[in-house]
Amino acid sequence: MVGRYTVGVLDVLLVALLGTAPTFAQPPAAPAQPPARTPWGDPDLQGIWNNFTITPLERPASLGAQAFLTSEEAADLERRAVAGVARQNAPSEVRAEPLPAGGDVGAYNSFWTDQGTRVVPTMRTSLIVDPPNGRLPELTDEALTRITSTEYRRLADAKDGRSPAYGPEDMGLSERCLWYRGIPSFPTEYNNNYQFFQNQGFIIILQEHIHDLRVIPLDGRAHLAPHVRQWAGSSRGHWDGDTLVVETTNLRSPFIRRWIRPEHSLSRGDLSDAVTVVERFTRVDSETMDYEFTVTDLKTWTQPWSGSLPMARTDGPMYEFACHEGNYGMANVLAGSRADERTPR
Repeated sequence: MVGRYTVGVLDVLLVALLGTAPTFAQPPAAPAQPPARTPWGDPDLQGIWNNFTITPLERPASLGAQAFLTSEEAADLERRAVAGVARQNAPSEVRAEPLPAGGDVGAYNSFWTDQGTRVVPTMRTSLIVDPPNGRLPELTDEALTRITSTEYRRLADAKDGRSPAYGPEDMGLSERCLWYRGIPSFPTEYNNNYQFFQNQGFIIILQEHIHDLRVIPLDGRAHLAPHVRQWAGSSRGHWDGDTLVVETTNLRSPFIRRWIRPEHSLSRGDLSDAVTVVERFTRVDSETMDYEFTVTDLKTWTQPWSGSLPMARTDGPMYEFACHEGNYGMANVLAGSRADERTPR
């Protein structure tokens, strides 16, 4: 799936362009504007918002303490991104003969992908703002034990096609068309739209990717009992001035999709059952919503980590994401696993 590639693809560009440039101060913030209000007086978050950016989750290590791009550096990165989109959209080779059997036939062309070309408005060199180095904290000993266990490696090999899968439960949630984005929700190559609905008692967020709904009560009710686990967890929201604060617990098979760097051995993003996520949504003007998040999982990382990922208003429309992998792909994957088991070694 194209979605397995993340917006961190410009890490290399950042390294090549910036090298070991010195730290720059944060640009001055734009004058504050009062957010739009609902008829009952709450900040109005309704509408369709897109969070795609070419800014990577983690700051490239070679940039050291450089937290912000200069305007010239940001413009150069965006020009390169525009040129990359143009290359992707160029006419492809016309073949008179089919590819050899078993060859790589490729995936979606660029028509289906999110053609983002912008860094975040703050011009940060990473979405992570804490730790100050812009990178994920170190893994705990418990996490290292977990991800080097025999069962974890077996599941990782099954998900990546290196060994047979015992059953559908061995496969990833996206392959089963159950859940894709994770919380917090980071951008991937396509379907990065989120539609917000609200009334006095609830905020509802429709994710375009696998059309999942997050229903977030605002009435002060308690979280679900600890033994009740859900893909999207138990989310509870409240207003802190003009900011919607959402705390999520009770995540089932929790993961933070895609963005964990390979050397962490968490490429599937598996976390512990102790993870909590606090998100903060603030509409700053008619076109922009600030999105900040803090992830706490002290069984996985040695400290909490936080980030900022502004969202831009878009006219949409929201499309149905008719996920079919679970309809026929799963049967084919498992049939291949059974055939592989019958093959003499």
